[in-house]
Amino acid sequence: MEEESQDLTSKVYKLIVEHGKDGILQSELWKALNLTSRDGSRLAIRLEKRGIIKREKVLKNGRWTYCLIPLRLPVQIKSIETLPCIICPDESKCTCNSLITPYKCVRLERWVLQEYKEKQINE
Repeated sequence: MEEESQDLTSKVYKLIVEHGKDGILQSELWKALNLTSRDGSRLAIRLEKRGIIKREKVLKNGRWTYCLIPLRLPVQIKSIETLPCIICPDESKCTCNSLITPYKCVRLERWVLQEYKEKQINE
């Protein structure tokens, strides 16, 4: 019974994370997992007590419900796939206090600015 509860808790958390920083309405969650509102609420409260989600009270279609929002999202490797340091010919010589340094790297600066611009466009 305990293992079944842990499996269901994992499914709930996975579904919340899949909805990203906007979260998912608690009522949508239990519909997606075919749970009763009571069981869905208990699972959400359990995750909130563990400090891995927050429950935010929202008014939706004239009714109060909770939006379940993950407090941490998994790290995406996509964020560093194009990092110039990975293929830089000077990488082995690059340190914080040498002639070749990340503080003065033009390649790294261009990459950071490009990533920032893309993020601004996507938001």
